[in-house]
Amino acid sequence: MKRMYEWMAAVGLSGAMVLGLAGCKPSGAIKQGAVLGNGTKAAEVLDPETLGSLSGKVRFEGKPPARVRIDMSQDPACVGTGQENYSEQYVVHQGGLANVYIYMKSGPAAALAAPPTTNKPVVMDQKGCQYAPHVVAVMRSGMVEFRSSDATMHNIHTLPEGDSRQVNVTQRPKGTPEVVRLQQPEVMMPVRCDLHPWMTGFINVSDTPFFAVTDEDGQFEIEGLPEGTYVFGAVHERLGEQTLTVTIEPHETGKADFRFGMK
Repeated sequence: MKRMYEWMAAVGLSGAMVLGLAGCKPSGAIKQGAVLGNGTKAAEVLDPETLGSLSGKVRFEGKPPARVRIDMSQDPACVGTGQENYSEQYVVHQGGLANVYIYMKSGPAAALAAPPTTNKPVVMDQKGCQYAPHVVAVMRSGMVEFRSSDATMHNIHTLPEGDSRQVNVTQRPKGTPEVVRLQQPEVMMPVRCDLHPWMTGFINVSDTPFFAVTDEDGQFEIEGLPEGTYVFGAVHERLGEQTLTVTIEPHETGKADFRFGMK
């Protein structure tokens, strides 16, 4: 996390361009968008009678910084989309904070060994010269499918903090999607376009299928949780991480509300 924040701070602002902030907010919470290939943990069949769920909201306290309009004039194809881009660093609607990654940090053994819920890749599009969604999440050994809906060249460049292989590929206008499998857990790994410096999104790789990304209202939901006591983390790209301990009961919905504010 430390290296990520140092990188974000070093990028700074250049004129009206806010580096590392472009992207689309997700249209809804990503509910267990897990993808697992051949992981090292043995999958365990979960008993439906022992499962519960978790829901909550991430709130922003105080007045958030104003979103900044991004100058895309260096590429006429980006301007030609007719779409204006604004910084995605602080997306707040009715007090709810979007683009926050929620994930299980610890929990019962059954949750740690839980199988994946899907084998489909999570899509991260380059649309209107921004990453959409701005923040995505997959399970360890899962896949991200990078698409380009734009009529201009893009570059996909990931900046992993751990031992993960760095991705750095060029994508032609409306070119063939690039599918990447991510093997190592990561929290808020930046992905940027070296050709358009304002374009940055974030990829999270969870060790379990129990995670979510908050929607535009700051809400999230995680289903299919085995009963037991958990520690969940909530991570924002600039505001850091908070944790909450929650006990999940069978057929019940636990609550986890997080609050962030400017430091």
